[in-house]
Amino acid sequence: MNFLLENATIVSNNPTREIFRGSVRVEKDRITAIGKKLKAKPREKRINLDGQILIPGFVQTHVHLCQTLFRNLADDLQLLDWLKERIWPMEGAHTEKSLYASARLGIAELLSSGTTTILDMGTVRHTDAIFTAADEMGIRAFIGKCLMDRNDCPKELREPTAQALKENLDLISRWHGKANGRLRYANAPRFVISCTEGLLKDLRSLSEEKNLLVHTHASENREEIKIVQSMTGKKNIAYLDHLGLANERLVLAHCVWVDEDEQSLLAKTKTKVSHCPSSNLKLASGIAPVPTFRKAGISVSLGADGAPCNNNLNMFQEMRLASLIQKPVHGPTTMTAQEVFEMATLEGAEALGLAHEIGSIEIGKRADLVAISLDKLHSAGGSDEAKSIYSSIAYACTPSNVTHTWVDGRLVYQAKSGKVGGVSSEQILQDAKRERRKLLQKI
Repeated sequence: MNFLLENATIVSNNPTREIFRGSVRVEKDRITAIGKKLKAKPREKRINLDGQILIPGFVQTHVHLCQTLFRNLADDLQLLDWLKERIWPMEGAHTEKSLYASARLGIAELLSSGTTTILDMGTVRHTDAIFTAADEMGIRAFIGKCLMDRNDCPKELREPTAQALKENLDLISRWHGKANGRLRYANAPRFVISCTEGLLKDLRSLSEEKNLLVHTHASENREEIKIVQSMTGKKNIAYLDHLGLANERLVLAHCVWVDEDEQSLLAKTKTKVSHCPSSNLKLASGIAPVPTFRKAGISVSLGADGAPCNNNLNMFQEMRLASLIQKPVHGPTTMTAQEVFEMATLEGAEALGLAHEIGSIEIGKRADLVAISLDKLHSAGGSDEAKSIYSSIAYACTPSNVTHTWVDGRLVYQAKSGKVGGVSSEQILQDAKRERRKLLQKI
């Protein structure tokens, strides 16, 4: 559909970081015109965003849609206990139906809170269900089957290496590049602890051959690092570099405990880091040295992680925390509102290799757009100055401020309608509750 968004305060993220009052024309899936005084074409649909802010959609570079049904069921545990006692048993109990319901619930939350693109790690089985949900609801997504082939992995999730790789290839052939490129595949070994060296080497070759992202966890928890060192003789980043995986296609979630040598490797190899502040705080993992990373030239974007370690998928919360948790140590001017907003948008796009397509409001880019109203009790106030606008977005807004979300020019969320991705919120909730009950009974 072609339409004109009028009278918005446009936070462009363009090379000069312009913020101005104006209009944006969308034709099919692209932004075709931007201006302060665009005139509507004959019979063109006009959407008045007077008093609202128009931003590029948020990009989350670490999410687990398979875990959305587990929200509020895994509190007050450190990472490895959290996985062994709660998450792995629940992931192992997933059916195709429960995984589909979990993915739909998560996608609905993401779209209604302004996230238009995700990098998702599924569980070991039924990955088609996540792709199907993403396809139907309209989110832009990189999705990968979780890979766990070591003999000491939990039996309900462990797979023989050959079987895991075959299914991985089958999923690539079915889904990579589908929906006009909106859906893509990302290889997703869970972490070094769960994967054999042979599997990781095969994924390196596959990533090179097909130009695919590799998405995994690294250096999230001190105990995890000790186990990796005992297994490999190296720390996480050094080991991944040793295998040839550390490069511009690798996205590492967390990187809380990374020494100077490994930080140098991250910068040298152009490996991307996904910072998940809520998750790192809730699991008592620590605080990643993000200001140090950024000074070293390391790409850092943001992700909410999974609902059981957060307990929501709200990018506004991640921006706020990413900024505030660094200030007591690094000073009040560290991690400004504008910096974390750019991490949540353009830097996320860069991490996924999509900065030429999304992450800013520019002519020729995909129409992944979000409208925000500040006319709420918790966000009223401020001025039209850029600093105040960034502050409003990063520090004051919540998902309730989002009025519209578009992906590829398709309206996938409108607050007034109560629908997300063409489905009523009530239906999504009912399906999720039903499948959650079944899953818990099964466990």
